[in-house]
Amino acid sequence: MGMSSLKLLKYVLFFFNLLFWFCGCCILGFGIYLLIHNNFGVLFHKLPFLTLGNVLVIVGSIIMVVAFLGCMGSIKENKCLLMSFFVLLLIILLAEVILAILLFVYEQKLNDYVAEGLTDSIQRYYSDNSTKAAWDSIQSFLQCCGVNGTSDWTSSLPASCPSDPLVQGCFMKARLWFQSNFLYIGIITICVCVIQVLGMSFALTLNCQIDKTSQSLGL
Repeated sequence: MGMSSLKLLKYVLFFFNLLFWFCGCCILGFGIYLLIHNNFGVLFHKLPFLTLGNVLVIVGSIIMVVAFLGCMGSIKENKCLLMSFFVLLLIILLAEVILAILLFVYEQKLNDYVAEGLTDSIQRYYSDNSTKAAWDSIQSFLQCCGVNGTSDWTSSLPASCPSDPLVQGCFMKARLWFQSNFLYIGIITICVCVIQVLGMSFALTLNCQIDKTSQSLGL
């Protein structure tokens, strides 16, 4: 690989990571906005930290850190930063694979846990403002009512419930939404994994080329 190819690889890796860094900033900013305004509230009280705002903040922060290492490592031709970038991407990729396997193996247990958590939280609707905000957001977005249907609301129906008497429960509606969009979710997941593998490959290639260049220059 010549010097021109090395420069091309370096700048491709830099600009791609710069783009992802800006995406990470947007995700982090949106997560902080949700945390401040608390639009979606807390749905699972056994996991109070599992809110959309917290998830976006964590994901945005990870993307920013990894992309920053990729940017600086490539533009500075720093082997330490490049290897840190490679290792973090490898850890994230392995975590995604393990998570996918666990979700597949324990799908039924996860469904039962989610249904139990939703049933528990629906009892807190009128006593907890955060839970009320979460349920109102979900019911308005999915056009559903309760966990399994309107019968889950022992008193009057919330204003966020659709007026249709045959409206479905949010648990089933969410499962149907996921199943109908499974192909798109799978394509996005595969694309993310491919990008991660390409990033790891570019980082290793650039790292090896820096070694060869150093040796040829007698450094």
